Amino acid sequence: MGKTVTGDLNRLTAAIVANYQTDARTQRIGHGFQPNRGQIVQIVEDMRRLLFPGFFGERGLTEGSLGSHIEHLVAEIREKLEEEIYACVCTERQCPTCADPDTCRSDAEKMAVDFLARVPAIRDMLALDAQAAWDGDPAAKGTDEVIYCYPGYYAVTVYRIAHELLVLGVPLMPRIMSEHAHGATGADIHPGAVIGKSFFIDHATGVVIGETTRIGDNVKVYQGVTLGAKSFPKDERGRIIKGLQRHPTIEDNVTIYPNATILGGETVVGHNVTVGGNVYVTESVPAESLVVQMDSNIRVLSKKNRPGA
Repeated sequence: MGKTVTGDLNRLTAAIVANYQTDARTQRIGHGFQPNRGQIVQIVEDMRRLLFPGFFGERGLTEGSLGSHIEHLVAEIREKLEEEIYACVCTERQCPTCADPDTCRSDAEKMAVDFLARVPAIRDMLALDAQAAWDGDPAAKGTDEVIYCYPGYYAVTVYRIAHELLVLGVPLMPRIMSEHAHGATGADIHPGAVIGKSFFIDHATGVVIGETTRIGDNVKVYQGVTLGAKSFPKDERGRIIKGLQRHPTIEDNVTIYPNATILGGETVVGHNVTVGGNVYVTESVPAESLVVQMDSNIRVLSKKNRPGA
């Protein structure tokens, strides 16, 4: 490498390093506790092996081998969880070097154990979600196909995992998981949303479910649906006020067709409502209603007979 190239490289390096010091928000130099995104994504995949034995991971599981296999898998997941939760806890607490490692480590261990204790309940919910997909999609050949193939089901699986971690107080990790699922499926489900039993997202792409959304049981959502915020109240300093109900409530047995948008924390869609495609809803809808777009005029013309053909 010539002297000119070496000099240029040195100047570029010095300029970039100097820039790191101008804004602490975009660097974590000197911090020893960075969550490992790749490891957290691997935890998601390990959890799928635990939630769906025989579908993912080891083939040929038998009743005789199941116990030892699951014991080994639980131990493996617990170790990874504890380490990554520890890093996430220290990140949230802004520990450049952990000032209280015993407390942070103990908190991480408890969260990991408490989460793994919820695996049977998560499995119960996911079984109902798989059945909802099978019941709701005439193209589905069975729940096996749903579990193996459906992007909406993958997104819901990751949501169920991330939501339980969030409920237990695990910082950062649930969002890393949900954004991984968002990138993989096109469905953006905030782990803070509360979603009831037998939930089905058909096709997945473009679905957005905001943080404070409340969804009841037996709800079916198609691609492109947004359950979002209508506005963001601000304080006297012009900052968005956090923690408010910003997203809609969807009651039981609601179907929302493609590209519908439902906005607002005060918006309640009552039970047994059908929301048609492409509608824009910002007010509550009473139960047992059909919401449709009435002002569109579509005409079908003959190519042969139209002027200029």
